[in-house]
Amino acid sequence: MRRPAVLLAVALGALHFGARPLDAHDIPARVTVMAFVKPEPGRLRIVLRAPLGAMRDVTWPEKGLGYLDLVKAAPLARDAAQLWIADYIQVFENGQPLAVVRIAATRISLPSERTFTAYDAALAATTGAPLPASVEIPHAQALIDVVLEYPITSENSAFSIRPQLARLGVQTTTVLRYITPSGAERAYQYRGDPGIVRLDPRWYHAGWQFVKLGITHILGGIDHLLFVLCLVIPFRKLKPLVVIVTAFTVAHSITLVSAAMGVVPDALWFPPLIEMLIAASILYMALENIVGANLHRRWLIAFGFGLVHGFGFSFALRESLQFAGPHLAVSLLTFNVGVEIGQVLVLAVAIPLSSWAFTRVVAERMGIIILSAFVAHTAWHWMMERGRGLSWYDFTMPTMDMGFAASAMRAAIVLLIAAAAAWLMSEGVKRFAESREPKAERR
Repeated sequence: MRRPAVLLAVALGALHFGARPLDAHDIPARVTVMAFVKPEPGRLRIVLRAPLGAMRDVTWPEKGLGYLDLVKAAPLARDAAQLWIADYIQVFENGQPLAVVRIAATRISLPSERTFTAYDAALAATTGAPLPASVEIPHAQALIDVVLEYPITSENSAFSIRPQLARLGVQTTTVLRYITPSGAERAYQYRGDPGIVRLDPRWYHAGWQFVKLGITHILGGIDHLLFVLCLVIPFRKLKPLVVIVTAFTVAHSITLVSAAMGVVPDALWFPPLIEMLIAASILYMALENIVGANLHRRWLIAFGFGLVHGFGFSFALRESLQFAGPHLAVSLLTFNVGVEIGQVLVLAVAIPLSSWAFTRVVAERMGIIILSAFVAHTAWHWMMERGRGLSWYDFTMPTMDMGFAASAMRAAIVLLIAAAAAWLMSEGVKRFAESREPKAERR
């Protein structure tokens, strides 16, 4: 007798809670935070705007038909700013954390107030008069503007910030603009928590950051790893491996730098096209391993597909270049260094392991075929899936104007550089082969 009653109570409870509207404890799906950071004599200011609805666990007073009571909400806004914003932003001066933060001002604002287009306008609005009490707005649509102040020793110090505001929403996007003492502005845009952001990085800070980024990208990108493995697994000797990996490195460096300098199509279909071609490159390499590979053909293929993979690397680098500050060249170079370190780490593990397996477990030729068959199967499915995604995009002919002509000229220069690099690689491979012929004859 009790069991039906319990089931009925559970069902009614589920209906009751399922029918409830979102309340103050629900996490917003998408949150956008806008912020300015500016050092001034004796203090550093952060002027920030976030959705009031992201300030959860706060019971906002209402009036009328569910509108925010602006008079009663004003003191709560300061507490919410402390709990959800100030406590989760850490600022550093010359590497030392600034422990003291003062909430200089808070203000509840309307979405229609476009005051965060410039630092001075945002500061003036946040420290200015509050909204009239007669304004009617639901709290879920309101914004909160906050001014944070940190005491500093010099406005010319090196500042960095660790914003941990991802907790405001399921997906939190922050647009942060740093105003230097000279008045220059640097813009950053990131999702989630980016870690420590150096607002005015030195070249060695940028370099180390991009070395780590290159290593994590190559080690975390399964498609690039499979390509590198397929590229070198048929070869046991060091010299052929050096030739092949060098060809791949030179090629992807050319297109990576070109893409970072803007010499790529800006069409929406270009990134998915490159992703499909990367999958096709893995498939081709795996099939060639099954058929049989030789050094001369392998370095040419490595060079050609390296041009494609360079564009793939550039997509991972694109969002991070904003953190390079004025050190673009250093960041590109060190990212490439990081990629090469990652490749060397992979090869340092894969080559001894495969040599051991081909000696103790399975014959070398059979092992290469089995391993390449598994890779080919995976790459085929990747290529088909990415090809279907590419088919969703509309391909339109570019407008033949001066902009197109300039882009074509830059692309032609890149092609000439790639051709020159391929010719130099070809000459190097020829000399390498000639240097080995006398040894073969003496044998």
